[in-house]
Amino acid sequence: MSGAKLNVVVTGGAGFIGSHLCDRLIQRGHRVVCVDNLYTGTFDNIRPLMNHPAFQFIEHDVRDELKMRGPVDRIYNLACPASPRHYQRDPIGTLRTCVLGASSVLELARQKEARVLQASTSEVYGDPEVHPQPESYVGHVNPIGPRACYDEGKRSAETLFFDYHRLYGLPIKVARIFNTYGPRMVENDGRIISNFVVQALKGEPITIYGDGTQTRSFCYIDDLLTGLELLMESDKKITGPCNLGNPNEQPIKNIARLILQQTGSRSKIEHHPLPQDDPKRRQPVITKARDLLGWQPGVPLERGLRATIDYFSLKLVTREVLPAAVRVRSNGRVLPRNGSQRNGHRAQSL
Repeated sequence: MSGAKLNVVVTGGAGFIGSHLCDRLIQRGHRVVCVDNLYTGTFDNIRPLMNHPAFQFIEHDVRDELKMRGPVDRIYNLACPASPRHYQRDPIGTLRTCVLGASSVLELARQKEARVLQASTSEVYGDPEVHPQPESYVGHVNPIGPRACYDEGKRSAETLFFDYHRLYGLPIKVARIFNTYGPRMVENDGRIISNFVVQALKGEPITIYGDGTQTRSFCYIDDLLTGLELLMESDKKITGPCNLGNPNEQPIKNIARLILQQTGSRSKIEHHPLPQDDPKRRQPVITKARDLLGWQPGVPLERGLRATIDYFSLKLVTREVLPAAVRVRSNGRVLPRNGSQRNGHRAQSL
């Protein structure tokens, strides 16, 4: 990776992945501008960076023109709600964020002659008929279903990126991100791991949609960040798309059992109908990432889950929502039954 100190813009920088990326870039000595409208991102995720001299936060919606003073060397476009619960809440807004947001970011990159990375998604493959999924697979997406605002929005954003590359020679990178987890996930966003962990810690039933045999491949946040950085700093000829994810495919029911085991929870498993167009299998082919970037995930699922459980344990205890009936093992210790004093510090309005 480049040793030069760069001026980096991260859109969606207050979100789960974006805030971790801002942390990583600041630690490397870069100057970072975080752009976020706080629709799903939170100020708490970036609060520790706010007093850092190399960090700046701009509250802005990328659907509007994005202007930036001074030089910009790199742009990571992560701006878009990524969980079904959030992107389906405002499907038109989601589609506009994917397409108009990509256009805004690409125009800024063109003006600043910056390298730009699109955080795309494994959802571009839809409910795949090819397994596992290589980048050459064009997908199996329902263009009029309830997930289409996100799936087709991300596909359209990829189209824009490659058209800007072909027409203007813009240096682009497209990462197709598979299921990622870790601290700072939103507890109520409907994603599998955050759902299961929070339900287990609260002693609530574990909600599995379908029979639990559908599969996902989970990549820990630290591994993903390394992949994003390596892709961004790779040779200009490497545009992607490039799958970034963990090829360790797991049935959903196995994930639920592992989380119950690690939390020590007595929660029961409940099955609900599978949502429309929900993919049955998901597993990346990461040959391109291995060969071109020298990247592959290294954090085992058990270790990543432990860090994620510890994060939510502390968060829930602090907010006094952990039921007294649930005892949680954390690093060999039992967390208090009663939560500590509620944190009343409120996010600023910027």
